[in-house]
Amino acid sequence: MMRQYELVERVQAYNPNVDEQLLNKAYVYAMQKHGSQKRASGDPYFNHPLEVAAILTELKLDDASIAVGLLHDTIEDTDATRAEIDQLFGAEIATIVDGLTKIDRLNLVSREEAQAENLRKLLLAISQDVRVLLVKLADRLHNMRTLQFMPPDKQKRIAQETMDIYAPLAGRMGMQDMRNELEDISFRILQPEHYQAIIARLDEMQAEYRETISVISTELSERLAAEGITARVKARVKSPFSIFNKIERKSIALEQLSDMIGFRVIVGSVEECYRTVGVVHTKWKVVPGRFKDYISVPKHNDYQSIHTTIVGPGRQRAELQIRTEEMDRVAEYGIAAHALYKDGASADLSRIENESQAYGSLRSTIAHLTAGNSTEDFLEYTKLELFQDQVFCFTPRGRLIALPRGATPIDFAYALHTDIGDTTVGAKINGSILPLVTQLRSGDEVEIIRDQNHLPPLNWLGIAATGKARAAIRRSVRHAAAQRAFALGEHVLNMMLEREGVMLDDAEAKALAEVLGAASRRDLLIAVGEGKIGSEPLAAELAKLKGLRKRRRKLDLPVADTADGWFALRSTDLFRFRVPGGQRSGPRAKAALAQLDFHMPVTVSGEGVVPGDRLVGILQPDKAMLVYPIHSDALIDMHDSDVAWVDVRWNLAGREDKLFPTVITMESVNRPGSLAQISSAIAACDANINNLVMRMISPDFHQLIFEIEVRDLAQLTDVLATLKRSPGLSAVQRAGIREAGMISTLEWDGQVDRRFADDER
Repeated sequence: MMRQYELVERVQAYNPNVDEQLLNKAYVYAMQKHGSQKRASGDPYFNHPLEVAAILTELKLDDASIAVGLLHDTIEDTDATRAEIDQLFGAEIATIVDGLTKIDRLNLVSREEAQAENLRKLLLAISQDVRVLLVKLADRLHNMRTLQFMPPDKQKRIAQETMDIYAPLAGRMGMQDMRNELEDISFRILQPEHYQAIIARLDEMQAEYRETISVISTELSERLAAEGITARVKARVKSPFSIFNKIERKSIALEQLSDMIGFRVIVGSVEECYRTVGVVHTKWKVVPGRFKDYISVPKHNDYQSIHTTIVGPGRQRAELQIRTEEMDRVAEYGIAAHALYKDGASADLSRIENESQAYGSLRSTIAHLTAGNSTEDFLEYTKLELFQDQVFCFTPRGRLIALPRGATPIDFAYALHTDIGDTTVGAKINGSILPLVTQLRSGDEVEIIRDQNHLPPLNWLGIAATGKARAAIRRSVRHAAAQRAFALGEHVLNMMLEREGVMLDDAEAKALAEVLGAASRRDLLIAVGEGKIGSEPLAAELAKLKGLRKRRRKLDLPVADTADGWFALRSTDLFRFRVPGGQRSGPRAKAALAQLDFHMPVTVSGEGVVPGDRLVGILQPDKAMLVYPIHSDALIDMHDSDVAWVDVRWNLAGREDKLFPTVITMESVNRPGSLAQISSAIAACDANINNLVMRMISPDFHQLIFEIEVRDLAQLTDVLATLKRSPGLSAVQRAGIREAGMISTLEWDGQVDRRFADDER
């Protein structure tokens, strides 16, 4: 066990102005409080806080951090109190100790929920004082070093948590050596067979590595010295987990992994870093595509180095990391390298935030992650946002955007601004328009194409790779759903008020909301629109509030059958409808919406609709609702018209084999057998011809308009593709309104019960 004077000497080695009294008092206090407590290994419990303090001295942290390391378990595991720590050691130390204690004092429903809430509290504490993270990482590192004394199931749980949260957090702060050790211990426990296989293989290759390391180190030192560059060359073999990660990512065998040796070349200045690259590239062959300059573009965790991979003796690949002494210190200790002591100065946390891009970035990320996400989403988003390798892309103006590997233009847009992400409709990558699902690569220039009227669809959640993007998409989708529900709820309430000839002031609306269990008028209308509050209880409470006689007749209002506000109408069961929120409605559109009730008739446009079509409904006063496919040319003139637009979707449960009429048109060469050829092609796709119109458009060409019956859009697409491949046919496409109206023998009266009625009615 380390003695008091040994701890003081450790700190004094890098901080001559150490507060010996503070450290001695913390040492004695912690030892007395933990008393006879034992750890699972049988050692005195005080060994643990002492080892944590020792780890913190290796990071060269300030006196307060060392004291917190000694005291971090006293409130949680002994009879010590926050007030006592405050009185004896001051508010600064007491706040950090108390913050660490609160992280572990949770009793939640599920382990995942507890882990998420622990992580949320940890991140919030880190955002206030980075020393919380440094002490917590030291605490976890010593616990991992002694994990073998725990039961196997607990070992695996703690190892998985370390792999998921603490090792990536250490990496995010640039503390690569600590990250490697945490990952290797976790890897050994979680996948012992893979770990042992890699260790055995590394032992076998030691002799080969020893020779290669000696040759490259000697030749490199001599070459650099000849160029007047003083350098330290440190050789290393990659860690077992990083080797396993590479094997998994590249789907190769261990024997195929060629670059398991790494060299760190430490020089005196940035200029010498680039001169060293020239020396290396003239001496050895370079592996193409493996040069990375993290000096000009540092990583998010402040890491700076030049990476290059060479082919050394025996065709053995080796990675070289070329950096200065300061860069090496940051690479090893991360945020802890931004010394709390400079020239004997006392702790200055604001300087760390200013000097460390990693800490500033982490604080910004934490502010977003902890802003309103539910507990079940938080853990997923945090792992996505904090713990992934990154790619670096640029805006057209040269702004650098760091994103996790696998990110898409959607993530890029949300990284710029939430409003940009919400209104994204496309992207140019390196000057070419590419799909939004395209995965970005380092160096890509990305230009976002926007539409101010666009909102992100729910399926973007399966495309986005960053927590920020996913959180924003889900928030926007929820807001849009709430807006639609509010519009429908407002419509239902207004119909009731108009029917009774009464009005509702703000106080009455609030009273009505409260009696129905809603916090406000808006919450009430959203609940009505989502179907959580039915129209009958709403009408009953409204009647009580306004002193109205109860109607015997049931109110025929459309009632939402899902939380998103979709409702059915009596005239058809093939569709579900929804009144979208945020419409700019004129007087005729408002009048049409006021007439919307459960008995509203529904008509389908003349060109026909088939399952798979995106649909929209148009409402005009005193007319049936007209359902169009979204591609219909009839909708073009309606964009500026005073009509109400209604969302429409298919409801096909139990009707998968039903046939739907639609109209197609084409031009055909006027020759014998052409009609038979077309009929055969349609029949080959298992579609049925209902009717056709043929008209001559020139002596050699006819226009043919067919009404056919198909099961869905996929079958219709097959029909059109087959016809397009047929010789003598051109302009094969779905018909517009004008062509559809030319099917003269059909009565296009739009009655759904004739063309789209449920077969069972």
